[in-house]
Amino acid sequence: MSIVTLEVEVPSKFPANRVFKAFSDFDIIAPKVNPQVFKSIETVEGNGDVGTIKIFTFGDGVPFKSAKYKVDALDISNNSYSYSFIEGDNLMGILDTINYHVKVVSSEGGCVFKQTVKYNCKGDEKPSKEFLEKEKELYENTYKAIEAYAAAHPETY
Repeated sequence: MSIVTLEVEVPSKFPANRVFKAFSDFDIIAPKVNPQVFKSIETVEGNGDVGTIKIFTFGDGVPFKSAKYKVDALDISNNSYSYSFIEGDNLMGILDTINYHVKVVSSEGGCVFKQTVKYNCKGDEKPSKEFLEKEKELYENTYKAIEAYAAAHPETY
């Protein structure tokens, strides 16, 4: 088994806690701002804390239909969140899991949204470089869309 790692960093002019709050509402915001990728996200078990299970239904803009993920860690005081896709066609038959760790770090004039994605491969086959580049672009665009949504809704974020 091998692991392929993808790093995403997106700077923001907003404070870290505000960005993390918006990202924490990913289930609500993502289908609104990026419906071609996220058709819906439904909690099927839990209340959002560690152990919560959610089902993603993907939109027509990606080659996947659905996936199940589990919340692995949540540390609101440190603007940190980890989760893993554990089932679904997004595992492409070559991955055991996909693990995500999100951390929003304060910086001068705002913050940096940092996401580490680990693709845990079953065998020797790995996601292609082209696939990883598209994934990184998708994550960056989704983050920027969520940030824009939060900026347009200052009463909430």
